Amino acid sequence: MDITSAGDLSAPLAVRLRPANIQELLGQQHLLQSGSPLARLITGEEKHITSVLLYGPPGSGKTTLAKMIARSESRIFVELSAVSSGVAQVREVLSEAEDRMAKEGRETVLFIDEVHRFSKAQQDALLPGVEHRWVTLVAATTENPSFSIISPLLSRSIVLTLRRISDADIATLINRAISDARGLNNEFTITPEASDSLVRLAAGDARRALTYLEAAAGASSGDITPDVLSHAVDRVIENYDRGGDNHYDVASAFIKSIRGSDVDAALHYLARMLEAGEDPRFIARRVMISASEDVGLADPSALTVAVAAAQAVALVGMPEARIILAEAVTYLACAPKSNAAYLAIEAAINDLRASKGGPVPPHMRDEHSGALRDRKESAERESHSYIYPHDLSSGVAEQQYLPDSLVGTEYYHPTTRGYEARVKTALELIRKALRKN
Repeated sequence: MDITSAGDLSAPLAVRLRPANIQELLGQQHLLQSGSPLARLITGEEKHITSVLLYGPPGSGKTTLAKMIARSESRIFVELSAVSSGVAQVREVLSEAEDRMAKEGRETVLFIDEVHRFSKAQQDALLPGVEHRWVTLVAATTENPSFSIISPLLSRSIVLTLRRISDADIATLINRAISDARGLNNEFTITPEASDSLVRLAAGDARRALTYLEAAAGASSGDITPDVLSHAVDRVIENYDRGGDNHYDVASAFIKSIRGSDVDAALHYLARMLEAGEDPRFIARRVMISASEDVGLADPSALTVAVAAAQAVALVGMPEARIILAEAVTYLACAPKSNAAYLAIEAAINDLRASKGGPVPPHMRDEHSGALRDRKESAERESHSYIYPHDLSSGVAEQQYLPDSLVGTEYYHPTTRGYEARVKTALELIRKALRKN
C-alpha cells in the first residue's frame, strides 16, 4: 500500500516528505530501538500487532508512524476522522474488517487521528473490533490518554509517548526537503539565518516546518531568506538565537521587567519569546523562579500561580499556552516584591561555605540516634532538654536552635511590602520570645 503521496508533486510538501521507511524517521529514537514494540510493528517482526495509542504533540510523527505500521501487503489501512465520524461509521468499518478477516485472512489497521475527540459511545463502539482483533487500532492523540480514553480501550492497547522533535532533527528535515527529489529538488536555497528562524518557528512540529518552508519557497525566486520567510508566514522573524546572546538578553529583560513591576514591558518580552518560537516550558520555568526570587512572601500566592501555569502549559501547549503565561506574568509583575527569602538562603549557604556551623545542639538531635547512646552525650542532652513548642500556649519555646557558633544569626529580613509586612511583625515577636532571657 502506498502510505504517502510521495510521487504526487501536487501534494503538500509535508505529505511528499513523509518517511518511506524507518531509516528516514527523525526523532522518537527512544521508541525505535531494536526490539522495541514500535520497531517490531513497523518492520513486521510482530505478526499479530497490538492496538496502539500514539500520544504526543502536533507534528511529532503520529500519522507517519501509524501508516508505517500499516504498510504491508497483507494489511488494509482504513482511516476515520474523529471529528466527522459517528458510531454508525465505526460499526460499518468493524463489520467490513470482520468480513475481510473471515474471507481473505487480511488484517485491517484502523487509524483514528485525534481519537480524544471521540465520545464515550464512539470509543465503546470500537471495543468489539479491538477485542476480537477484527481491526488493529492505531489511534493518535495530543491529550493524555489517561484522561481522554476510556479504560477498557486503554487496557487493550499499548500507549507510546512521542516527544517534541528536536531542533537538530527539524534542521535535518529542512535540509532534506531542500535537496530531496520528492521535495524542492535543489531548486531553492535557504540561508543559515532563515533556516535557524524556521527551526524556531516550527517549535518541534515537523509538519509546521515543512508547511512554512513550502510557503517561503512559493514566495521566493530562488533564495529563501529571513525576509522572504517573514513575508511568507506573515510573522516578523526575530533575531533570536536560542543558544546565543539575544536569547539570554531577551530572557533577562523579561525577568527584570517582572522584578521591576513593569507589566507592559514583561508582556512585550513574553510576546517576543513566543513569536520567536521559544519553548513555552522554558518561559514557565523562568516564571516559577521569579515567583520565589522576586515576589517571595510579599505575595505567597505568586508561586502557586506560577506552578499552576507551568502545569497548564505542559498540558495545553501552544498556541493557547500564551494566554496562561500572560496571566501568570501579569500577576507576578503586579504583585508586591520581596527577595528576602532569596537573600536568606544565600546568606545561610555563604556561612556554611565559610565553615561557620558546628555540631547540632544536643537537645536538637534525634533521640534515637546511635550517637546519643554515648553516656556523656546523653548526660549533655539531659542538661539541655528539648522543649516541645506545642505544649506552650504561645507556641514558641525559648531555647537554642542554631549551632553554638551561629547563635544570634539572622538570615531572613522580611520587607514591609504586601503580605510580608505581617510576617515581619510576627517574626519580631517570635524572635523576642526565643531570646527573651
